[in-house]
Amino acid sequence: MAIELRQQLKLTQQLVMTPQLQMAIKLLQLSRLELVDTIQQELEQNPALEEIQEVLIEEKAKEKTEAEQEETAAEKEVTVEEKIKEDIDWSNYIDEYNTPGRTHYESEERDTPRYEAFIAHKKSLSDHLLWQLLMTSPSDEERRIGSNVIGSLNKDGYLKTTIEEIARLSEATVEKVEAVLATMRTFDPIGVCSLNLTECLLTQANYLGVADPRVEQIITNHLQHLENKNYKAICRALKVKINEVVALVEIIKSLDPKPGARFSDEEAQYITPDIYVYKMEGEFVIMLNDDGMPKLRVNAYYKKAIKDGDKVSGNAKDYIQEKMRSAAWLIRSIHQRQKTIYKVMESILRYQREFFEKGIAYLKPMVLRDVAQDIGMHESTISRVTTNKYAYTPQGIFELKYFFNSSINRVHGEAIASASVQEKIRQIIESENPRKPYSDSKIAQILEQYNINIARRTVAKYRELLRVLPSNKRKQY
Repeated sequence: MAIELRQQLKLTQQLVMTPQLQMAIKLLQLSRLELVDTIQQELEQNPALEEIQEVLIEEKAKEKTEAEQEETAAEKEVTVEEKIKEDIDWSNYIDEYNTPGRTHYESEERDTPRYEAFIAHKKSLSDHLLWQLLMTSPSDEERRIGSNVIGSLNKDGYLKTTIEEIARLSEATVEKVEAVLATMRTFDPIGVCSLNLTECLLTQANYLGVADPRVEQIITNHLQHLENKNYKAICRALKVKINEVVALVEIIKSLDPKPGARFSDEEAQYITPDIYVYKMEGEFVIMLNDDGMPKLRVNAYYKKAIKDGDKVSGNAKDYIQEKMRSAAWLIRSIHQRQKTIYKVMESILRYQREFFEKGIAYLKPMVLRDVAQDIGMHESTISRVTTNKYAYTPQGIFELKYFFNSSINRVHGEAIASASVQEKIRQIIESENPRKPYSDSKIAQILEQYNINIARRTVAKYRELLRVLPSNKRKQY
């Protein structure tokens, strides 16, 4: 068979990931903070992209208004007020204008430090302990041991290394290290520098002067029973009544199991909603959150440079055009992202209107496909839009993913969303008797009264999602 070359025309259609499409997909799945960081990074790298300074616009408008006011005032006839005011303090007037020269008044508070000099700074656990260590006037060896101990603490204040290791690093004996540790455990907060929870609680109990030896026995031998609220096992071991064990447990509960936690430098991260849903005059209004989002535009100087192409060399012209295209793609992608989020929120509002009006119990089952078909987009696009995006609603702040729930079939009536079932379980647990909490099986039986038929293990799964302890640990004596 002979091999020959032949030309052939073939028409095909395929999806190509253009740079514009890649940028749009990338921006679509970013959270609000990540989007702001991406914009700032692009502003630094792309000279053709600039931020619209609203302050300058406001200042120009203000200057124009002031200029118009001055022109109006100049056109008015100047009049002299001949009437002397009656409330003038003539004694101060004469003293002020009869002085031989310029009068200078010194403030009595000239030595007061300025408020700008104060900086809000939270004291760390290491600084707090080091200050207390230096207050004891330690020797060079004790200071070396104490510094190594402080450097070996975790965020809860526990020692994360062995005494032998600290002795080796400090070039000291184990006995000397234990003596320094015994002193440092009495530092504020009490119980810090302990090796484990038992040692921490015992140190606090001894410092507070708890005279009952049974507290020490529970801490030393029965912490596991205490964790599981197995008070009957503690009663049998100590040979005491249940009410006495409850009183001893209350003393132990007053101790701090994590003494160093209050010095943590971790700050709470607050959620900034991407979109707001308000109810105004009986109708829901959707508003995108543009606060703090840079307003972008293509630099006018580079636009003019491209128009005057004769003055720009070939390489420079190609570079400017590339940067201008990149800036235009970014601006267009951000606008498209905002429009898509708005459309998705509109669709969610149509499906979940009862939730916005009445609360979580009225949340309906909904999947990504429902919204995708409603607004004519692909499910993957809806998934990207709803990831790490938050909405402020009359019922609180929720992630957009929260509105998509699996459905649970009822014996009679339409299906119910899984989030609504979780809310019902939470309400049942809140209304239970603390002395006789409901078991998972009992909660499943109560749900049957609301026409919700789910298994006990499903109740246990939802309870764990709600971070609620099982019935044996919720029981209060």
